[in-house]
Amino acid sequence: MVLYTTPFPNSCLSALHCVSWALIFPCYWLVDRLAASFIPTTYEKRQRADDPCCLQLLCTALFTPIYLALLVASLPFAFLGFLFWSPLQSARRPYIYSRLEDKGLASGAALLSEWKGTGPGKSFCFATANVCLLPDSLARVNNLFNTQARAKEIGQRIRNGAARPQIKIYIDSPTNTSISAASFSSLVSPQGGDGVARAVPGSIKRTASVEYKGDSGRHPSDEAANGPASGDPADGSSPEDACIVRISGEEGGRPPEAEDPAPGGQARNGAGGGPRGQTPNHNQQDGDSGSLGSPSASRESLVKGRAGPDASAGGEPGANSKLLYKASMVKKAATRRRRHPDEAFDHEVSAFFPANLDFLCLQEVFDKRAATKLKDQLHGYFEYILYDVGVYGCQGCCSFKCLNSGLLFASRYPIMDVAYHCYPNKCNDDALASKGALFLKVQVGSTPQDQRIVGYIACTHLHAPQEDSAIRCGQLDLLQDWLADFRKSTSSSSAANPEELVAFDVVCGDFNFDNCSSDDKLEQQHSLFTHYRDPCRLGPGEEKPWAIGTLLDTNGLYDEDVCTPDNLQKVLESEEGRREYLAFPTSKSSGQKGRKELLKGNGRRIDYMLHADEGLCPDWKAEVEEFSFITQLSGLTDPLPVAMRLMVSSGEEEA
Repeated sequence: MVLYTTPFPNSCLSALHCVSWALIFPCYWLVDRLAASFIPTTYEKRQRADDPCCLQLLCTALFTPIYLALLVASLPFAFLGFLFWSPLQSARRPYIYSRLEDKGLASGAALLSEWKGTGPGKSFCFATANVCLLPDSLARVNNLFNTQARAKEIGQRIRNGAARPQIKIYIDSPTNTSISAASFSSLVSPQGGDGVARAVPGSIKRTASVEYKGDSGRHPSDEAANGPASGDPADGSSPEDACIVRISGEEGGRPPEAEDPAPGGQARNGAGGGPRGQTPNHNQQDGDSGSLGSPSASRESLVKGRAGPDASAGGEPGANSKLLYKASMVKKAATRRRRHPDEAFDHEVSAFFPANLDFLCLQEVFDKRAATKLKDQLHGYFEYILYDVGVYGCQGCCSFKCLNSGLLFASRYPIMDVAYHCYPNKCNDDALASKGALFLKVQVGSTPQDQRIVGYIACTHLHAPQEDSAIRCGQLDLLQDWLADFRKSTSSSSAANPEELVAFDVVCGDFNFDNCSSDDKLEQQHSLFTHYRDPCRLGPGEEKPWAIGTLLDTNGLYDEDVCTPDNLQKVLESEEGRREYLAFPTSKSSGQKGRKELLKGNGRRIDYMLHADEGLCPDWKAEVEEFSFITQLSGLTDPLPVAMRLMVSSGEEEA
């Protein structure tokens, strides 16, 4: 399949579209600014309360007449541009495909050679997030502002979080026998002078071993965007990079003491030391906990030490770097990831996006300029990106569309086929956007017999108003039909002569309903959940004990308790904090409007990550290895991102 790298089939139409949009844009921008000036966020309200001179109100009163005059002057040009822009949308393609050519050893082609479908299983990591990149006036309805700056910061945080090496911490203790796969800790593998990661003995008392696997990589574009960072990997990463740390505890549960840094060593403590307050996170500078491009990435960041060149290599400070960190921090990082007694995989609330993230699905990337900024940042880690997905005008859907679908997909693996469908059954404000579903087929490897190993991913955003359950159920019906049609139309295999082996089938996105509200019973019982497994769900209306809501209460986005990834992580790990800062379902029968309904659940989980057991290669199975709720975008968007790591293996390997 040919992937579209431009929105129009020829340069003449592209030029005409650019001219028409140039005529429309001044009017669009002025309307957005005028509306935004009258919709303050809670952060701006607090600033105004602390401003005795009311300078912000004076600026609004001064610039409003100027904006109005310019708006009136721009209307004729906008109308002329609209006359050209609207019919051009019939020729517009439903997405733009962007590929970063210069990726060196970390290219998608190199990743394909790493797995042949034999030997040890292969893990793939998926993440989904609603980033609320609307025009600024519309974003303020969700208590968010400065869309352009947020887009850049969101891209930086995702890129820096995913580019870290994967770390596994195993705790051997009389009181704790769980296995902790702390892939979200910001730990850097030590490297020698040749840049190759080497195994080093542990530098903590009573530690069995500290072992590194793989060669962690940092992309050149990361350094250009964020500058050198101790938390970022070096060139040449592989998807299975990992550091394995084994820690032996003592009787009585006493934490081991940390050694002092070696003479001549340089250490950076990961604890955040910046001032705390009501500050929006998209204005953070280097050193804030939200950005892993800074030395103080998180309170869980372990200390990186550099030893002198003249020491021996047998565990003393020498040519190889050495990990220096406090044992109490290791204990926190290790116990943060929990495994329920009846659960087969690890789960956690994480301050970072997962290391070695392979696929990213985003929703509500509506603003075109913000989408471009976000795409440029994500290209520091992801080679393949689809953005500006959807239709405009009256093409493809029943009503006129002012906004695209808001979907964006990023991948480290090559994209083979793409399809997009717009939901026709929408109403109210949602009818102005071409919300739909994006279907992708990616190649993740090849067998020694030259059979392609592929995976299927679907990203969607369902109807938003909570009372419209029937519309969402109809969209889920369409989603299932489109999933089957896409699999059928893109499959080049037959039972007798399989040319492709399917490793996974994943559906994710913002479904706009939860599994604990009595008002969402229709969606909870939909047949989609019989074909795809939800790792957080026990059944219709019943969540697993560790699952938490993904929708934050927008009124508290800038509170000091949740304004940083670390603070939000702390809050969500306690039931009291979840009750305070997560959005809960409101009952239609409740006498008080907006009253939180006291349910057994932990908030409204509207962002889903599903995977299928059917339709895969007969000898393979995909099992969830990790599931996480991510706080790294605190202050930048109101829903929490979620991530899932799947382990694809064959029955023979397990036997």
